[in-house]
Amino acid sequence: MDETIKELLYNIENSISETVKEKKIGIAFSGGVDSSLISKICSDMDYDITLLTIGFPESHDILFAKQVNEFFNYPHHILEIDSDIFPTVSSKINQTINTDNLSWNENSIAFYYVSKLAHSLELDTVVTANGIDELFCGYNAYREAFSGGESKISEVMDTKLDNELKMMKAVNLVASEFGVKIIQPLLFSQFIDFAKTIPISEKIHNSEDLYRKHIIRKLASQIDVPELSCTKRKKALQYGSKIHKALLKTR
Repeated sequence: MDETIKELLYNIENSISETVKEKKIGIAFSGGVDSSLISKICSDMDYDITLLTIGFPESHDILFAKQVNEFFNYPHHILEIDSDIFPTVSSKINQTINTDNLSWNENSIAFYYVSKLAHSLELDTVVTANGIDELFCGYNAYREAFSGGESKISEVMDTKLDNELKMMKAVNLVASEFGVKIIQPLLFSQFIDFAKTIPISEKIHNSEDLYRKHIIRKLASQIDVPELSCTKRKKALQYGSKIHKALLKTR
């Protein structure tokens, strides 16, 4: 493990220690590299973890999460979304967070179900990997910004981070219905400052780079995250769970 990756692992562990005080936690889990990485690190740090996956029946996230956890073999619970009740839930959440921002609504709905699942398992703390896509160029917007150089990439990063920090406040407002707190260690201010020091070349290679987050993928591989997770291209929560498709039908 080279020094940059060692330093990355140390800073992730430190952020988890600083922000996650409960030892018995749920982890929002899709099977992708981000949630798999955070699950493996938390387990290695002796947290008592339970993986939490939500989605419509036969959705990508449910099927892929099961597949990845065949390697981990961690405690894993799944909540399948009931399509009959979904419109009522989405309407209630829209009224709670009071915004027309589609992404905020989709994520808040997803974490409503994650929180509901956590509550049913008597878990009051859920850890997520939010922040990785923002800090390590996980979004397609970074490919589009690449030709503008590092200053343009940094500008996109700051906008994405600002949006994510605000959105997670809305998410926690929704989760509070179940007495659940959603924690994002990788949006911890010290980790943000550290992650910004990692060279852009370790995150994205060019405007055609479909994988991105290269240093995250390297770290995941080196701490024995399953290879099918390390090499998986990004599929956002609202798409992998089929919430995006269902929400558009209600509009």
